[in-house]
Amino acid sequence: MADATLPPMPPKPIAARALVLSYSGCSTCKKALKWLGDHRVEVEVRAIVEKPPTATELKSWVPKSAKPVRKWLNTSGQSYRALDKDVVAAAKDEEIMRWLTKDGKLVKRPVLVAGERVLVGFDADAYAEAFGG
Repeated sequence: MADATLPPMPPKPIAARALVLSYSGCSTCKKALKWLGDHRVEVEVRAIVEKPPTATELKSWVPKSAKPVRKWLNTSGQSYRALDKDVVAAAKDEEIMRWLTKDGKLVKRPVLVAGERVLVGFDADAYAEAFGG
């Protein structure tokens, strides 16, 4: 008698297409894009330096990311290091969001937007969870 069990269905991705805000010189972005390509996730890549997130996008994306806006800062970049530490420490979330809209290099990257899910930075496990594999 043949085994009647069917092979498991592949997990559904959270979105058929994902937007990735990326910087071409960023090794982390390259790793994320490679992971997405290897897992056949269709992406639209947006150059984060030329087109940083807008205020409207950030108002939507920050809560969806489940990260406070301060965690969106690229603390290892030159733009961040050029800021006065006391100014950063005293900044309110609204001010930080304004900075992020003005300087894409201040944004921790990549930023992946897929459906209602927003991931900041690259973590293979988080990507696997988001895309089911």
